[in-house]
Amino acid sequence: MPQQDPGAGSPAHLTTTVERGSFAVARCTCGWSGPARRSRDRARTDARTHTETP
Repeated sequence: MPQQDPGAGSPAHLTTTVERGSFAVARCTCGWSGPARRSRDRARTDARTHTETP
């Protein structure tokens, strides 16, 4: 089930984490997606890093 990352940047960059089996992937409304991670925390960090990048 996707989870919204609260407070993640502007409305142009709303990130979620999506689970695919034993992996988690960070995704953004701008079309960006991070690499598949075994660690949910690492996927959330990828999303946070994406929203903080100008």
